Amino acid sequence: MPYRIKEMVHTVQGEGSNAGSVVVLCRFEGCNLSCGFCDTDHRGIDGSGGGEYSSPEALAEAAAGLWQGDRGHGRVLCTGGEPLLQLDLPLVDAFHSRGFAVLLETNGTIEPPEGIDFLCVSPKDGMMPVMKAGDELKLPFPVDGSDPADYAGLDFLNFYLQPLWGRDLVRNTGMAFRYCLENPLWKLSLQLHKYIGIP
Repeated sequence: MPYRIKEMVHTVQGEGSNAGSVVVLCRFEGCNLSCGFCDTDHRGIDGSGGGEYSSPEALAEAAAGLWQGDRGHGRVLCTGGEPLLQLDLPLVDAFHSRGFAVLLETNGTIEPPEGIDFLCVSPKDGMMPVMKAGDELKLPFPVDGSDPADYAGLDFLNFYLQPLWGRDLVRNTGMAFRYCLENPLWKLSLQLHKYIGIP
């Protein structure tokens, strides 16, 4: 089965604990959820660097061709949509063989393959993720039916509230800010890439 990629670009990670880190962003096509607040175009394969890749090696080699730094210190950020509809162990191994650490951002509904180097779970619509531990949990905020307190007992190194983007951004950011002040387990994650206009 070919890998269908919406876009793949050399850029800077815009959110969470890796904000500011240079990555090859590999956005997989498709998602298994239909969130009314989704702010990401993950349909089709028509973005920059997008297309169908016939094998793990072909996709990993394309990512390696975008990386502009030391081959031993590359980072590929697998995101979506929901990357775990496609990301599998052969692709993780192919990325590793080209010197990439594999960073994953997932909605938490599908178990990841072995070998993920950094796991970010971003639960949607109040769903409890199938993985209960990882590097960061990043919660869109505010979302009806989704209470940060429900996730606070999970075993993540970092907990982030990310204000929903859109016409209510200022209000949402203020609400997230106040929640973090009152619940210091949580950190505020702003979407840097959207403020500065990068992928």
